[in-house]
Amino acid sequence: MQVSDIRVFIPSKDYQVSQSFYQALGFTMSKASDDLSILESGNSTFFLQRHYNKEFADNLMLQLIVPDINAAYETISRIEGHEFRFEPIKTESWGKVIYLWGPSGELWHITQLNR
Repeated sequence: MQVSDIRVFIPSKDYQVSQSFYQALGFTMSKASDDLSILESGNSTFFLQRHYNKEFADNLMLQLIVPDINAAYETISRIEGHEFRFEPIKTESWGKVIYLWGPSGELWHITQLNR
């Protein structure tokens, strides 16, 4: 089997809030259906669904790899009007990371890898 892409379906506690949050984060949104949106940035895409399961959302972790962690931190720190949280940039042996919890509890590892 050869794989050309993989996409995750992210749950949303409040669909409109999550749509707005991800657009503020810099993603472009298009509607797939009344209950499903496609969010993309560059060559990366994911689905945002009008469905919420607390246990799943609270255990969902995703890694978003960026070329400039400082620019990502600036973008994140300027987002207003949304309930989410994030931690300052941490340096690890493999690179740098920002931990960001989205509006439904999903945990993003926003990462700049050492190259």
